[in-house]
Amino acid sequence: MDAVYRALVDIVGSDYVSVQPEDLFTYSKDLGTSEPGKPDYVAAPKTTGAVSRILKLANEHKTPVIPLGGGMSLAGLALPLKGGIILDLKRMDRILELNEKGRYVVVEAGASHGKLTSYLHKHAPRLMHSEPGAPPAATIGGNLAIHGQGDLAHPYGFNSDMIAGMEVVLPTGEICRIGSCAMGEKWYTLHPLPDLSLFLGWNGSTGIITKVSLKLYPCKKIREMDIFCVEDENLVPEILYELTHAGMAGDLVAMSSKLPPYSDRLHMISIALSEDSRQEMEFKRQILFDTHLAKYIREGTGGISMAGRDVERPMVSKASDWKKGGGFEYVGAILPVTDYPECYRRGAAISAAHDIPYTVLGRVIGAGHAMMFSWSYAFNRADEQSIAQARKALHETDDLVMELGGTIWKPAVYGQKLLLEKMDANTLQMMKKVKTMLDPNAIMNPGHWEVD
Repeated sequence: MDAVYRALVDIVGSDYVSVQPEDLFTYSKDLGTSEPGKPDYVAAPKTTGAVSRILKLANEHKTPVIPLGGGMSLAGLALPLKGGIILDLKRMDRILELNEKGRYVVVEAGASHGKLTSYLHKHAPRLMHSEPGAPPAATIGGNLAIHGQGDLAHPYGFNSDMIAGMEVVLPTGEICRIGSCAMGEKWYTLHPLPDLSLFLGWNGSTGIITKVSLKLYPCKKIREMDIFCVEDENLVPEILYELTHAGMAGDLVAMSSKLPPYSDRLHMISIALSEDSRQEMEFKRQILFDTHLAKYIREGTGGISMAGRDVERPMVSKASDWKKGGGFEYVGAILPVTDYPECYRRGAAISAAHDIPYTVLGRVIGAGHAMMFSWSYAFNRADEQSIAQARKALHETDDLVMELGGTIWKPAVYGQKLLLEKMDANTLQMMKKVKTMLDPNAIMNPGHWEVD
């Protein structure tokens, strides 16, 4: 019953603090290959005020704080590398405001994407937000903190580009609002105020997002998915150029995988289409296939392999291979669309070298301005050798991303090290100044984005 534990009980209540070995063990692992990191405490606050009090307590005792959303990152980003307090934010899950005509919604950061989708389906069926390819339990705050992307990435960019306002608790406990919400109670924009978005991509090492305003977008009545296949990976960038030029598709994902066997060495481009009427849908399909993709169909280099009606919104995590023991982790990278052929060939080679069936996927971001690649590696959680093989493949893929001139998405500690080694020296010093200014006692998720 030490002083920190007693203070945490006072802040959040005894039911929402634990130092029990079984709870600490549960929070010491994530779903990927990262080595466990044991916390000293687990606390689940319910309010922004409670988060603020916990951070003030942590500063007083120089105790690390690791914010946790849905725990879906896989890459060890919310594991306590130096002990401390795991701050589980999933109780902070309220949907606070829906402005249907203004097309935004204000939520607490611990709300899950599944909860928001269900809420919009009931209360604003003509609107939608960008869902990541993760399971529905992934939290909105956690996804934004790693520059997450979702099924509206092609037209609108990263999910972190769709923020209209934020509330954050700084490492020293101050509560700060960013955007129009700093001027009053309206959460509709970040512009044209000075840019203070110092909390995205930092893995919780500059503060804790507690509330966020998300932009909402039209949700059409009819949703369909077509699959266009080619054998030559070199054709994928130009086909994606045609599709993005047409401006009619929603989500665009190119994928190749060893399993199931029929997909091996094929490149399947999923084209998400949505409209409010069958006539509009058929018009889109006619333009896409009779104009932009007709050349490949005539030449016999590509063709339609599937046309699906009334489909679910795409969840790219479903495409991953699973071995006995149920583990998989992937390296994500942001690269130009033109790098797809090389990413496919090199990724498949890494998988083959480690006897892991390959899965290479690329989601189009911002009308083709970039692509979010992922290379997935399955492993058996009960087999240490299988885990070690997957970890080695992941590290080799991080090296590949650097070799190709890409940036690693939600990098684990190994990937962060590679990025920091390559980063411009003045940029590094600016990162260090920002981190030192915001977190003078270095308590926020220590071990991540640490600049020497």
